[in-house]
Amino acid sequence: MKFSESLKKYTQFQFVYKNGRSYANKYLIMYVKENGTDRNRIGISVSRKVGNSVVRHRVTRLVRESYRLHENIFNSGLDMVIVARPNAAGVGYCEVESALLHLAKLHKLIKVCLYFD
Repeated sequence: MKFSESLKKYTQFQFVYKNGRSYANKYLIMYVKENGTDRNRIGISVSRKVGNSVVRHRVTRLVRESYRLHENIFNSGLDMVIVARPNAAGVGYCEVESALLHLAKLHKLIKVCLYFD
């Protein structure tokens, strides 16, 4: 991810949980807080309720890849924590991608691009 870094520490996750805004859909929950820099920081949380370690890592990879491919359309300067719900265990890439983009639209995180001829 060329425009983003990872949230790694427990205190960083807790800060976003407590001070950020959240929206949810069937597969994901997204918490967002502005961080005052020009880069995004993203954290992905998948609990044991989702499944065993193989399933959890698969869901994590799907979320990370869907963000990476659409990273250029997200606004910058944000801390995002994405939490996977248990329903995300059995879904494919398309469902995770559409869930992530749906939450980004709810948070108004997608850049507006207007093209005029």
